[in-house]
Amino acid sequence: MSTLMFPTAPESTACNTSPALPEAPSTRKLLFARQLSIGLVLTMMEEEEFEFAEDLEAILHLTPEVQLAIEQVFPSQDPLDRADFNTVEYINTLFPTEQSLANIDDVVNKIRLKIRRLDDNIRTVVRGQTNVGQDGRQALEEAQIAIQQLFGKIKDIKDKAEKSEQMVKEITRDIKQLDHAKRHLTTSITTLNHLHMLAGGVDSLEAMTRKRQYGEVANLLQGVVNVLEHFHKYMGIPQIRQLSERVKAAQSELGTQILADFEESFPSQGSKRPGGPSNVLRDACLVANVLDPRIKQEIIKKFIRQHLSEYLVLFQENQDVAWLDKIDRRYAWIKRQLVDYEEKYGRMFPEEWCMTERIAVEFCHITRVELAKVMRTRAKEIEVKLLLFAIQRTTNFESLLAKRFTGCTLTDVPGQKKPEIPLEPTNPFLEDDPGEDVGTEKDEDLAKPRKPKAPDNPFHGIVSKCFEPHLYVYIESQDKNLGELIDRFVADFRAQGPPKAGTEEGGAVLPSCADLFVYYKKCMVQCSQLSTGEPMIALTTIFQKFLREYAWKILSGNLPKSSSNSGGLTISSLLKEKEGSEAAKFTVDELCLICSILSTAEYCLATTQQLEEKLKEKVDKVLVERINLTGEMDTFSTVISNSIQLLVQDLDAACDPALTAMSKMPWQSVEHVGDQSPYVTSIIMHIKQNVPIIRDNLASTRKYFTQFCIKFTNSFIPKFINHLFRCKPISMVGAEQLLLDTHSLKTVLLDLPSIGSQVLRKAPASYTKIVVKGMTRAEMILKVVMAPHEPPVVFVDNYIKLLADGNPETFQKILDMKGLKRSEQSSMLELFRQRLPTPPSGADGGPSLSFSAPTPEQESSRIRKLEKLIKKRL
Repeated sequence: MSTLMFPTAPESTACNTSPALPEAPSTRKLLFARQLSIGLVLTMMEEEEFEFAEDLEAILHLTPEVQLAIEQVFPSQDPLDRADFNTVEYINTLFPTEQSLANIDDVVNKIRLKIRRLDDNIRTVVRGQTNVGQDGRQALEEAQIAIQQLFGKIKDIKDKAEKSEQMVKEITRDIKQLDHAKRHLTTSITTLNHLHMLAGGVDSLEAMTRKRQYGEVANLLQGVVNVLEHFHKYMGIPQIRQLSERVKAAQSELGTQILADFEESFPSQGSKRPGGPSNVLRDACLVANVLDPRIKQEIIKKFIRQHLSEYLVLFQENQDVAWLDKIDRRYAWIKRQLVDYEEKYGRMFPEEWCMTERIAVEFCHITRVELAKVMRTRAKEIEVKLLLFAIQRTTNFESLLAKRFTGCTLTDVPGQKKPEIPLEPTNPFLEDDPGEDVGTEKDEDLAKPRKPKAPDNPFHGIVSKCFEPHLYVYIESQDKNLGELIDRFVADFRAQGPPKAGTEEGGAVLPSCADLFVYYKKCMVQCSQLSTGEPMIALTTIFQKFLREYAWKILSGNLPKSSSNSGGLTISSLLKEKEGSEAAKFTVDELCLICSILSTAEYCLATTQQLEEKLKEKVDKVLVERINLTGEMDTFSTVISNSIQLLVQDLDAACDPALTAMSKMPWQSVEHVGDQSPYVTSIIMHIKQNVPIIRDNLASTRKYFTQFCIKFTNSFIPKFINHLFRCKPISMVGAEQLLLDTHSLKTVLLDLPSIGSQVLRKAPASYTKIVVKGMTRAEMILKVVMAPHEPPVVFVDNYIKLLADGNPETFQKILDMKGLKRSEQSSMLELFRQRLPTPPSGADGGPSLSFSAPTPEQESSRIRKLEKLIKKRL
């Protein structure tokens, strides 16, 4: 049960003027009085309305949807109108404080007044609804009466409509009968006319057929056939069926008669009829267009066979003119025959028969078969020059056919598939002048080659396909020619010698490389003209073979050999600037040669990739997967790597004596810090001698020059650190001098890519990172050496912090550089092992650490402080 709650009245309330709380007894009295007052109010309300409220609440229990609709229709801010009205909360609102209970009579009077007003309103509404039921029943009766009247009117209208319809049917019955009679009469008259025409046409057709009046037959036969189509649904009538059979018999007789006429005019055996074509045969061709298509095909077949019978006799396999060297005579013969046909028989056959093209196509089929037969018989006599000659003449003839004819008859020939159309060439080399020779270089009489056949040449390969089985002769010839070309390249290189420094050839791509790929391009274009199938795969194999030979014989075979006999050099000679250049293993010309071979290999690598793409474009799609020049590209990549390694070894070897001199200097006896040491000057001198030459000769391949710098740095810095460990013992001053030398070398290495260049370029970030990381380690080693070893714990912690190296061997080397005794080193090593951080679980058991190395900015600031210190001492 809800409890009435009153908040405590604020101190500023007028009804409560006391600034302090009352004593405990007074408070209890006040609370009792408040509860008694509230109880009286509730009692008064309950006595009058409690029972009515319960009944009303049970009756007016509305759903949330209905309550929401009422609120939208009759919006009200009165708390009494809310669905979730709470009596206790409402009373607390009316009497928020204890002092407000003084007005309880006024509030009760207001509520009673409001109740009386509501009762009056309800009473008025209820009285107003007394006669509503009676009025509704009266309105319903009136609506039912109106509906009955409406149904009556609709029924009357329907009856009148039915009577009108019946009247219209009686009026139009005679008119419909007249319409049907007219339609049947028209159909009968039309059918009788068609029947008369069919009967007369059949009689005329039979008479004209006997008289061979083909001109009239051509027009009449088509009309008879068209009229006969109207009688398909009347074939059950005997007379109609008889007429249809007579038409079929006339067509059959016409076909046999026309074939006999053509056989008589153009007999299969013997010579052609001396007289020209007759008008009878011309009209017979028009009739053949209406007859069964087999009649037309038979006429064409017999005429072409008779027209080309002389060709089979003249160019028999045992005749001299049948060989490849006289292949021009075949094409000259057919050209004459086509001209003769146009003059004599051009008007005899309908234009849509395309007889000229059909003769040419049949000639191509016969020629392909005959040439294949001859070449199989005399395969040993086929030479490359002769084969290319024949192919060139054949492709020229096929191009001539493409210009003269459309190729519409190719699909009409039984058993003949339409020639495959090669893909449109995308090789940029094809943009060159078409003056290249298809045959050998000495064969100047051959016609100039053209680009691969355009996609609109339907005759491509219609004859030249017969040469494809014999293209192995061409492939073998190219194998031999490429072998001779590689040998000539080797001989020319030996005769001319390597590229000289200071010339345009120094560091440039070898001319033989361009010659090789120009020859490759020529062979590829030739072979793609001849075939796009297996011969292209065989040619690709030849290309692979000689790409490898070029890489081995011309590139790798001419790389200078590095020598390792440097035992005769002395430290004193190495430290002299004038004699320091003698430490270089390769001469300037040899360096230029290495750079030239590197550039050539890089050019070959890029061009080989392009060659692979072009070969895949030329070859048939089903053979694309068999073209793969990855192995050859890897070979050129190996040549590039070997060339860079030679350059790195040469500069590295030139710096070795200086590093040896550094390790043998008495660093313990150095008394003061001066300028950079002589060995640093010697190393810088070698770098300034070699790097500008290499950079200038690799100007076209900047990425490989960057690789050279990175590889040299990766080789030199670990070697420098190893020689640094050999400098023992080292005094404090000696360590400072070494630190200054290390900083000088670091500065030179950072400027290595642009050293000696007028154009200053920022070194690549990857290279700078390697130099900073490696030389910073060298500087940290020297800083550890400079640090005092007492107390040992501080020294060990400093070592771990600076070097981040948990290898005891490295720590042992540091102790050797400091010149500590073995007994001191043992205790130091034991302390070092104890101070090492415990590796994380799962890590390798080896003594390896991973600490954050100082940033380059921090190291540069430390170096500047060291330089200031050295200047002060000086």
